[in-house]
Amino acid sequence: MCERGSPRSHTDACKCEGEIVTQLAATKIPSFRAVPPQSSLAGNLGPLAELPGHWSGTGFNLIARPDFQQSNDIFLELNVTRETIEFMSISSPIPNRGSTGQEDITLFGVHYLQQIQDATTGGALHIEPGIWLNVPATNVPLAPASVTRLASIPHGDAINASGISTLIAGPPPLGALPANTVPFPVGGPVPAPGALNPFVEYNLGTTSPFRTADIPPEITQTVVGNPNSLLDLAIAGQTIVETEVLAVATTPAGGIENIPFLVGNANAVEMSSTFWIEKVSDGLGHTHLQLQYSQSVLLSFLGQNWPHVSVATLKKIF
Repeated sequence: MCERGSPRSHTDACKCEGEIVTQLAATKIPSFRAVPPQSSLAGNLGPLAELPGHWSGTGFNLIARPDFQQSNDIFLELNVTRETIEFMSISSPIPNRGSTGQEDITLFGVHYLQQIQDATTGGALHIEPGIWLNVPATNVPLAPASVTRLASIPHGDAINASGISTLIAGPPPLGALPANTVPFPVGGPVPAPGALNPFVEYNLGTTSPFRTADIPPEITQTVVGNPNSLLDLAIAGQTIVETEVLAVATTPAGGIENIPFLVGNANAVEMSSTFWIEKVSDGLGHTHLQLQYSQSVLLSFLGQNWPHVSVATLKKIF
């Protein structure tokens, strides 16, 4: 019998979800779909179980965008952000039909709406409807249990990112996970942590008309070099007793589709993100839920990959 509430290895997770696949295969999935008693769905969200609800918090956004109209390669936009994410359970099972060598599987998931605004001006920055799915282990392809994030962005992008979940004791190892913001040539290696950024717009010690004016004091050179440092700062002094890690990317499976304008001007070619669902203890026997994430999207133009990095720390309010 699988036990959800304890740390597990990827092998154990695969075995565990394999049991679920076997159990589902024993019962043919009906064609008629409606909402069953919710008690029968308990636990089927797996690593997504704590997401449903309203989350609110703050974060940081860094994006280098083309600046043709000012005759410069880029304009570096830096924002302190306010953010909400509303997650809602998909109440009915989602059947996926198997073919040769693969029984039918059942997916469970949540849909969400993310809204981000500039904390200084109150201006809109981002809105994103999407879905997270809990996917069981399969035989075709031979794969362990996984999680998938589907997202639509009104600039003209559709994202399909897959990965794994891991339950760990204690806080996330954020200090060991720097977020790269240094641009690099298309086809070249990702710069090592601490690599020198050759673009003057990223140097806050140098005045530039091609960068956000009146930068809030929270945005330091350290933050520009590694936005994940803000996540570390947010949990300093907290007692995090357990963390569910959801790590997804558009490679090697999935991908990004963009409208033709984006392909020709600032093509989003790759996305990776890690979400940490944290149980925070106050030391008095009470815990609350906290969500942190770090996301990087590579925008390709002028022969360079420009990392667009977003981070945030949110608390579950309702």
